[in-house]
Amino acid sequence: MRGPPAYAGRVGGLESAYATPRVAAGVLFHQGKSRVLMLRTTYKDYWEIPGGYVQPGESPRQAAHREVAEELGIDVPVGRLLVVDWAPSEQEGDKLNFVFDGGELPAGTEFTFADGEISLARYVDLDEVDEYTVPRLARRIHCAAHADQVRYLEHGVPAGS
Repeated sequence: MRGPPAYAGRVGGLESAYATPRVAAGVLFHQGKSRVLMLRTTYKDYWEIPGGYVQPGESPRQAAHREVAEELGIDVPVGRLLVVDWAPSEQEGDKLNFVFDGGELPAGTEFTFADGEISLARYVDLDEVDEYTVPRLARRIHCAAHADQVRYLEHGVPAGS
C-alpha cells in the first residue's frame, strides 16, 4: 500500500495529522438544458464558473453567493448543492470543491466586472465545455449539469456510486 502523497497534511509549512483542505465554492448558471455560464479570468489561461475560495467563518453557500456578487455584480440566491468534489493536487494540496445551482438568470441580465478578475462571461454549450477549461473542472461541470441529486466526486469523477 502506498503512503500519502508528499503534500498530504501540509498547512502553511506545518505538518498535520488530519486533512486540512482548501475549500472552494462555485455556482452553475444555465441557459436552457444545454448551456452553462463560463467566465474568462484575467489571471488564468482557461475559463471557470463563478466562484472562489471560502473565507474563514464563511460557509460554502455564503462564499458562492459572495463570489457571484464580486465577480458578476449581481445579487441572486444560490440554489441547491449539486456536487462535492475532492480534488487534491500537487500544487494546491488537499482541496474540496462545492458546486451549487444558480438556476437560469433572466434574459438580459447584465454583469459588472468590478474587481478586475473577470474579463468576459459567456454561455457555452455543454458539449464545448472541455474546449474552454481544464479536464478536472470540465468533468465537475458535466456532473453538476446532470445532477438530479447531490453527487460526490473525486477529481470530477463520480465515486462510490
